[in-house]
Amino acid sequence: MLETTLKTTGSLSGVLLDWYDKNGRVLPWRTDPTPYHVWLSEIMLQQTRVEAVRDYYARFLETLPTIASLAKADEDLCTKLWQGLGYYSRVRNLHRAAQQIMEEYDGVMPRTSGQLQKLAGIGPYTAAAIASICFDERIPAIDGNLLRVFSRMTGFGEDIKSNAAKTAAKAFYDEIFPQTRCGDFNQALMDLGATVCLPNGMPHCEACPWAECCRAKADGTCQQLPVILPKAKRTIEHKTVFLIYYQGGLVLRRRPDKGLLAGLYEYPNTDGHLKESDLPSYLRTLGFSAVQVRPLPEAKHIFTHKEWHMTGWEILADEWEEFTPGKPKDQELFLASASDLHHVYSIPSAFAKYTALIRGNYLNDFIGNPG
Repeated sequence: MLETTLKTTGSLSGVLLDWYDKNGRVLPWRTDPTPYHVWLSEIMLQQTRVEAVRDYYARFLETLPTIASLAKADEDLCTKLWQGLGYYSRVRNLHRAAQQIMEEYDGVMPRTSGQLQKLAGIGPYTAAAIASICFDERIPAIDGNLLRVFSRMTGFGEDIKSNAAKTAAKAFYDEIFPQTRCGDFNQALMDLGATVCLPNGMPHCEACPWAECCRAKADGTCQQLPVILPKAKRTIEHKTVFLIYYQGGLVLRRRPDKGLLAGLYEYPNTDGHLKESDLPSYLRTLGFSAVQVRPLPEAKHIFTHKEWHMTGWEILADEWEEFTPGKPKDQELFLASASDLHHVYSIPSAFAKYTALIRGNYLNDFIGNPG
């Protein structure tokens, strides 16, 4: 057992908890660790840095302070509060799970990891984190931090994202997991991975409470572990984005309910890079004609498996065939006021460069600054 190599008194868990008591990060969801707060923070922290989450966490709770308020909220409000965090399926599942809790559990968060995994969007890691932190369940919350610490501690040299790695990591942590302070132990491991056993570059072994029994430190393989296989090359898609102003509003459309950026709002766009000579025919497919056209700068956005390389056009339209004020022309295109764009409709960060170029007073500003 690894404990026998430790040159201090106490077990690995005891040594780590002592370190955590002195060095643990002060985070808002730790100061008031209700099940809702822990759940919300864990969902937000997936694929996102801690510092980026703080303001979103506070704003979300200010608007939706309870599970009941989240369950009753409109989905568009939830996605608007999430705007900029990305991976919007997370907030949709959060919303659905809140409704499940109200309908199936009388508004009370389930207490075990097994029950928690029955809720939308809660997998093994999130369930283990909530169950251990809020209800002291003895279960490791295995995420990237815990896998990295495990790999270096044991010298595990296989693909760290494989099922074999997760199984081996669980066995390792099950052996050293304490009987009490289970949530603190998981959070100590998270902090150890986030602040000491770093993912990129050389870890801070001099600050590690487990340094004396770490296989990678002993073997000099800290920078070679964990083993991460190369990612597949991202595909590149070319797109043209349109900021179309009409009758004091900006034209938006809602993306399909499935697929990339599902259900979010976007500016009309099409595949390929359209030249100015291509615009009249394309705009006719939308039911518009233009009285003024200006080019927008290029932009790029990187998703997990693809990249969007974008160009854009700013359009002042003077006709919208079969348009009825206040009602979408069809179920795709509609007009948004400046206020609604700011407060209601969630525009993905993929379009952030174009969002920053939107004119605050729409039509009047467009006419007053012909450029």
